[in-house]
Amino acid sequence: MMSTRGFTRLSSYSAPRYSSTATAWRTLSDCSKSTVSLGGDKQQEEKQALGAKDDKGIVSYWGLEPTKVSKEDGAPWKWTCFRPWEAYSADLSIDLKKHHAPTTLLDKMAYWTVKTLRWPTDLFFQRRYGCRAMMLETVAAVPGMVGGMLLHCKSLRRFENSGGWIKALLEEAENERMHLMTFMEVSDPRWYDRALVFAVQGIFFNAYFLGYIISPKFAHRVVGYLEEEAIHSYTEFLKELDNGNIENVPAPPIAIDYWRLPPNSTLRDVVLAVRADEAHHRDVNHFASDIHDQGRQLKEAPAPLGYH
Repeated sequence: MMSTRGFTRLSSYSAPRYSSTATAWRTLSDCSKSTVSLGGDKQQEEKQALGAKDDKGIVSYWGLEPTKVSKEDGAPWKWTCFRPWEAYSADLSIDLKKHHAPTTLLDKMAYWTVKTLRWPTDLFFQRRYGCRAMMLETVAAVPGMVGGMLLHCKSLRRFENSGGWIKALLEEAENERMHLMTFMEVSDPRWYDRALVFAVQGIFFNAYFLGYIISPKFAHRVVGYLEEEAIHSYTEFLKELDNGNIENVPAPPIAIDYWRLPPNSTLRDVVLAVRADEAHHRDVNHFASDIHDQGRQLKEAPAPLGYH
């Protein structure tokens, strides 16, 4: 799904680059202002040895200068949380109505586990879809990281390849995290929302960790059904936007660059892209569960790398 057009680096080596037409909402100082000050006179070297800071950026004794990247129009790339070659255009043509009918006992357990978890979420957030999306992404970003970590350790123990599944699951986790970074730009979580996120993430991480060790098939099926519920939630989000109950504000610059959206994109365009991503994660996790259901290992089936 990713383009092969080239990006131009302003540093010493070349890498692909993609175009972006984003306009800035605000400057993210943590992502755009840190550069390494190197070399120079004796005084500068002494400051570097002490690890001191100057007004131009971070001083490093180790000489690790951050790579500077530009957009196609020559404007500097301001995000360090992702790079231009990681941006892509969401596949909005994906079938949103696909559903894995639970037939086995394990599938039914996974299905009703997710349905049970949805009830308190509906009760707490009701129609606050911005904060609901934020909560959803803090949970959805956990399984890929846990699964990738456990497959990584398994690969090391057994001296074997993973078939690309480590990278595929970590890509999923990073994609979900970028959803969260986007929704943080358009929502204002309250203190109890943040407290809930802290508690839910701690519980869900450990529960999913144990679940994946016991049965990867069950764990991936749970995530598949969780993504189905995410599709439903974002569809309801879109209805609220279309009905005017939620203001259709301009898309955050980070979303415009990440999904390569037009500069005049709105929150609705962002939600459409996120919903498409969730549909792809649904497919990947149901596919992974099906592999285990057939008595096979994930490494026996090529991982869907770059499948967003």
